[in-house]
Amino acid sequence: MTRHVVVTAGPTREHVDPVRYLSNESTGRMGFEIARVAAEAGDRVTLVAGPVHLATPPGVRRIDVTSAREMLSATRRAFRRADVLVMAAAVADWRPKRKRSGKWRGKDDGYEVASIDLVRNPDVLATLARRKGKRLVIGFALETGGGLARARRKLVRKNADYIVLNDASALGAGRASATILGRDGSRKRLSRRSKADIARVLLAMPPPR
Repeated sequence: MTRHVVVTAGPTREHVDPVRYLSNESTGRMGFEIARVAAEAGDRVTLVAGPVHLATPPGVRRIDVTSAREMLSATRRAFRRADVLVMAAAVADWRPKRKRSGKWRGKDDGYEVASIDLVRNPDVLATLARRKGKRLVIGFALETGGGLARARRKLVRKNADYIVLNDASALGAGRASATILGRDGSRKRLSRRSKADIARVLLAMPPPR
């Protein structure tokens, strides 16, 4: 049976002004590998991609977005008629309270310290997983130390079926180590595997019961 798989990939950008933004180091490679592997397996794939410099995998429908709110809107539409959601994107938690219409020239005022008011972005994974029903939802958690307990809390809090825990060494790398945590208490460790291998394991994970 052909599934419709929705994958998110890459960072988001939250603009301070027309030329500056807040973002992160995500390259999108993991999400693009998931999309490619799913398409090669015969799934219908929609890829919602933040700003990255990667070619669209063959057979994949791609939607480009910039901000977290744009990613939520595009992913919500795609997930309405989908069977699987894999949230591999590194969505920014915060955005500037307001985007300046012109270039911010704070240094012209002579200040040595400046501040930006931030507001919380919508939680894309939690928002969509809240109404997932019987559909499979997989999220990612990148932690820089002692992240196992936080990843487990995230798994429950965001109503995902699986959380993929990795660390900063995965950013931009061709190979990575990851731990897949399941709502059923399962734990699967993948060490120094190609991102394509990790994608195949994720896409073969059993759906929720």
